[in-house]
Amino acid sequence: MPGHLTLDGFRADLAECLFLEPGEVDLEQGPLDAGLDSLRIVTLLERWRAAGADVTFVDLAERTSFAQWWQLLTARIPGAGRADA
Repeated sequence: MPGHLTLDGFRADLAECLFLEPGEVDLEQGPLDAGLDSLRIVTLLERWRAAGADVTFVDLAERTSFAQWWQLLTARIPGAGRADA
């Protein structure tokens, strides 16, 4: 559903790709340091695009933490983050 990405959903998406529980995701950690490879990043990117995010792989690659990714997504998806951020 466009515009319906929440912080909890963002954490859950990351956790799924990192084989963690959502509460174990450190938003200050860098994606590569956390163990994400380019294929998993593209998988996440496609999921977030389906939610309405106007972001590219380069947009994500230029940011060095999950917190920066979340900031980007909330700026690029109308209504994102409103439910639990």
